[in-house]
Amino acid sequence: MPERVQIVIVGAGPAGIRAAQTLVAAGQRPVVLDENMRWGGQIYRQPPAGAGFTRSKQALYGFEAAKADAIHRTMAALLPQVDYRPETLVWACDPGRLHTMHDGREMPVPFTHLIIASGATDRVLPLPGWTLPGVYTLGGAQVALKAQGCAIGEQVVFAGTGPLLYLVAYQYAKAGANVAAVLDTSTFARQAKAAPRLLNQPATLAKGLYYVGWLRAHGVRVEQGVTLDGIDGSVGVRAIRWHRGGREHTLACSAVGLGFGLRPETQLADLAGCRFVFDVLNRCWLPERDAAGRSSQSGIYLAGDGAGIAGADAAELAGRRAALALLDDLGIAATSMPDAPDVNVIERKLARIERFRVGIEQAFALPDNPSARWPDDMLVCRCEEVDARTLRDCVRDDGVTEINRLKALTRVGMGRCQGRMCGEAACHLLAQARGQTLAQVGRLRAQAPIKPIPIAPMLFDENVAAIPEEARDE
Repeated sequence: MPERVQIVIVGAGPAGIRAAQTLVAAGQRPVVLDENMRWGGQIYRQPPAGAGFTRSKQALYGFEAAKADAIHRTMAALLPQVDYRPETLVWACDPGRLHTMHDGREMPVPFTHLIIASGATDRVLPLPGWTLPGVYTLGGAQVALKAQGCAIGEQVVFAGTGPLLYLVAYQYAKAGANVAAVLDTSTFARQAKAAPRLLNQPATLAKGLYYVGWLRAHGVRVEQGVTLDGIDGSVGVRAIRWHRGGREHTLACSAVGLGFGLRPETQLADLAGCRFVFDVLNRCWLPERDAAGRSSQSGIYLAGDGAGIAGADAAELAGRRAALALLDDLGIAATSMPDAPDVNVIERKLARIERFRVGIEQAFALPDNPSARWPDDMLVCRCEEVDARTLRDCVRDDGVTEINRLKALTRVGMGRCQGRMCGEAACHLLAQARGQTLAQVGRLRAQAPIKPIPIAPMLFDENVAAIPEEARDE
C-alpha cells in the first residue's frame, strides 16, 4: 500500500455515492468532487438550498422517490467522513492530479487512485430549427423542472426516442405542465419485439408502460414511428413538423424537449489516458474496463453511466464494485468490512441489467441514417456555426475520412460544448458521406478544458501547470 493514499471520486450521483460509502466502510476518506450544488446527480437531482419553491420527493422523482431518498440520506450521513466539494468543476487531468475550478479559483487535486463516475449527457441529433430559443435537451428540461421549479414552455412537445422521453413527459404532465404531445421516432413493433429482453427487469418495464398509459389516459398525444421534419419559428418555437406513413403533421407549441437517449461522458477518462474501444450497444466509443471497473490505466476506475449507459440501479452497483476493486488493489479485503458486499451478487445483478439494456437499445434504436435528411443550410455545430454543407464540402473536397481531421479543417466540435452537442452528429454525417461505419470514422479526442472555464484564473494562478508559460505571457 502506498504511504499516503489519496482517493478521489468525480461525481456525486448514484455511482459516486455508493463508491464513497464502500470506501468509508473500509476506513478510507475519499475526496468527492461534485459539479452540482447538491449531491444526487442528474437522475436524483435536488433543488438548490433556498430554491424558493417546495416539491416533495414523490413529486420530483415519482416511482423512484424511495431510491432518491435513500441516496440523499446515504450521502448526508457520509459528509463527516468524506471531503465533499460541491460546485467543483473538473476541467483537466494530468498524471496524479486533477485540475478543478471552484468559486472562480483553480484548485489542483492530487490523487493516487481515481474513480470516475461522470454520468451521462443527452444524445442529440439535430433537425431544422433545433437551435431556436425554446428547444431544450430532455436533460435540460428535467433540470428546469427539478432544480428551478418551472417548465420550459407553456405548451411543450417532447420528441426523439428512448425511455427518458416518456419519463420527462410524465414528470411534466404530473407537475401540471401542458404537454401537447410525445413524438417517438421508434415504432411500437420494434418495442414489442424487444419485450423478451425487457422482461429481465419486469418492474422497470412495468413503470415504462405505466408512463405511456398514464400520458394517453390524461389526454397527451403519443405518436410512435414518426420522422421528425423540423421545428418552426423565428424568435422562438412556434410549431413542430413530422410525418408518418406519407402524411405530414404540424402541431403548435412553444417549446420542444429533444433527445435520443443518453451518451456517456467520457472526456475526463480520455484526458486520464484510458484506452477506448467502440461499443456496438452504446453506439459510441467507451473507455475500456474490466468487470470490476478497472480501466487500462493503473489506479483509475470507471463506474456508472460515464462508462456505459445502464441506468441508476446499475450505477449504484457499479460504484460499489469499482470501490471494492480499488480496495482489493490496496490490499484491503472486502471480507474485513462490516456488512461486506458480495462481489458475485453484484456482478450477477449487473449482468441481468445488461441483458435488459440490450432490449432497451433494440426498442429505442436511433433513426436509420439520420444525417441523410439534413439540409445543407442546417447548423450541425452551433457553437462554431458550422453547417452541414461545410462539412459535406470538406469531406468531398479534402477526402476526409476521420472525425478529428474534419474537426481540424472546419472547427466542428471546437466550441464551448467541446463536441457534446454536435460531435455525434458530425460523426453520423461523415460516416454517411463516406459510406463508413461510426467505428471507422473514429472519435473526437478530448482537449482540456473539457468544459468552459474563466480565462483570468488560468492565466494568473501559480498552481496551474496545464497552460504553458508562453501561453500565459501572451
